[in-house]
Amino acid sequence: MSQYPTLESYSQPPRPPLVRLNTPTVKPYVTYILLAVTVFIYLLQVGTQYLLGTDLPFQLGAKYGPLIRLGEIWRLITPVFLHASILHIGFNMYALFILGRGIEARFGHLRFLVLYFLSAFAGNVLSFVLTPAASLGASTAVFGLLAAEGVFLFQNRELLREGFRRAIMNVLYMAAINLFFGFTTAGVDNWGHIGGLLGGILFTWFGGPRWKVEGLYPTLQVVDEREGHGLLAGTTAVLLFFIPLAALGWIWVVK
Repeated sequence: MSQYPTLESYSQPPRPPLVRLNTPTVKPYVTYILLAVTVFIYLLQVGTQYLLGTDLPFQLGAKYGPLIRLGEIWRLITPVFLHASILHIGFNMYALFILGRGIEARFGHLRFLVLYFLSAFAGNVLSFVLTPAASLGASTAVFGLLAAEGVFLFQNRELLREGFRRAIMNVLYMAAINLFFGFTTAGVDNWGHIGGLLGGILFTWFGGPRWKVEGLYPTLQVVDEREGHGLLAGTTAVLLFFIPLAALGWIWVVK
């Protein structure tokens, strides 16, 4: 006995075949190296406190306006390796581990490394200009990574489709919670966090991966339109904004 198709079967369009797209990814070696180096330097902080009675890495590398104005400009980057407590480094390294692996896989090793340090630079610059307090920590860079994730999702939303809404809401939720925590807790460098966010936004908006699909079915792959020039464009955008802002720190001194 044969079975005839129903009218409903004629009214439904055929379902398109599922296609597996190969997206650009690399192993997150830089993330693991940053984790190891940061932990090592924290151990040096603890060791010098115990042996010398002073936190030598902090003395040499923390963000501190008066010493930056005397020419120690490395202090606009080196605070990213310094931490005040085991809880402080634990939170930041956990965030780096969670965010860094995925972002490095999509950005590539060098572009991810530059994003990390430019976000730290941007955060320390804004803190240098707007607050006189000494500060330290990788949270400037972590906030930059969080911003980079959000911008990447937004710029590639058409390709990501259903996954975009859930992922971008997670990023916005994490950013809001951490900013709220910073503004309601004493001793937190909120300007550093905001600067890191701005640095991550600028770098990724102009230099982050912009994916497009190339090839003919069934051989399709995702390629990065900015692979050749994204690093230069993102770096230029951050430096053009934050170097003049840093110069302001020598002219306008916050008490």
